[in-house]
Amino acid sequence: MRLSQLFTRTLKENPKDETSLNAQILMRAGFIDKIGAGIYTFLPLGLRVHNNICRVIREEIDAIGGQEILMPALTPKEYWQITGRWENFDALFRLKGGDNRDYALGATHEEIVTPTVQRHVFSYKDLSTAVYQIQTKFRNELRSKAGLLRGREFSMKDLYSFHTDQKTLDAYYEIAQKAYFKIYERLGLLDITFLTYASGGAFSKYSHEFQTVCDAGEDTIHICDKCKVAVNQEIIEEQSACPLCGNVELRAEKAIEVGNIFKLGTRFSEPFGFNYLDESGTEKPVIMGCYGMGPSRIMGTIVEISHDDGGLIWPEEVAPFKVHLVSLRQNEATDLLYDRLQKAKIEVIYDDRDLGAGEKLVSADLMGCPYRVVVSAKTLAEGSVEIKKRTSQEVELVKLGELINYWTK
Repeated sequence: MRLSQLFTRTLKENPKDETSLNAQILMRAGFIDKIGAGIYTFLPLGLRVHNNICRVIREEIDAIGGQEILMPALTPKEYWQITGRWENFDALFRLKGGDNRDYALGATHEEIVTPTVQRHVFSYKDLSTAVYQIQTKFRNELRSKAGLLRGREFSMKDLYSFHTDQKTLDAYYEIAQKAYFKIYERLGLLDITFLTYASGGAFSKYSHEFQTVCDAGEDTIHICDKCKVAVNQEIIEEQSACPLCGNVELRAEKAIEVGNIFKLGTRFSEPFGFNYLDESGTEKPVIMGCYGMGPSRIMGTIVEISHDDGGLIWPEEVAPFKVHLVSLRQNEATDLLYDRLQKAKIEVIYDDRDLGAGEKLVSADLMGCPYRVVVSAKTLAEGSVEIKKRTSQEVELVKLGELINYWTK
């Protein structure tokens, strides 16, 4: 992509109508645009980052047998009444359709996925199975001042698993847990993300969250450094020690919830009458698990923990482009280099704009791609280009003929 063709622009200052750090930086860098409190448009660069996060999630969930589907965002009232959540789900957006029927915008999808799978699964031979989606969700949040960390409209990966018994649910639950840690590792969050024991809410006594340590977090967690697990503040009175080793010297930190997993049991299968026939022909309720993860919230979390005064610092797996190519009045030579990088399948954004060096280099730092490559009269005189990693202050000269091998070796 050429920056001269990109319709969006960077800002010199943080937008005054945004208070959250993650949204301020993303708006200044031209990645998102604010429509209202908790409502954002993902612009071309921001959408590339979001899509990359979704790609990582898809790859790891596919690897544990998840089958991707796409459920509707518009859901009839009757499904919510079956589970008793029409009246009790405070954050639900409710609306009246043209047929005078009541609908809700999907805040979560247990009420839809359960009857959907029910229409296809009848026997123990059909189980276990797991389906997932990455879908836009809507929640009527009273407070939406945290940018992408808490939106009224946001993206969510929902994985649901269906089992014959608790034993097979428990086994898949552990598999999903490991897949989550693989995702966080690829997204650059693993070292500061902790499996956290939390309240199970309406589903079970306890659940597990994945909490990333960050000053912008709304939650407080208590970390056991011996076991690398944590306890959420909401249950610390009843669970004041590490659940694994009994350590009482826990470290309190602010954190952002970047995922959660629940053992639903029969909470949703029983209201819908979702049963299966076991080997003896006896009807039994299907046992369910659910596993949530928000790509848009993860994007905001990465910004909160991975930035500096210059702007964004994207991990390679999620960056909009691997290389930010900068031409300093040397467009003819840089055009050829741009073509070479593209042919080598190296994702590159090319700043070919008629601007000064200072403005171009500031833009490169603000956008946060992992590598900046500068082509100038000085470097060309040496048959080289200048490469700088976004995470380092060091600059190195690389010969033009060796540039592609820099990333493909």
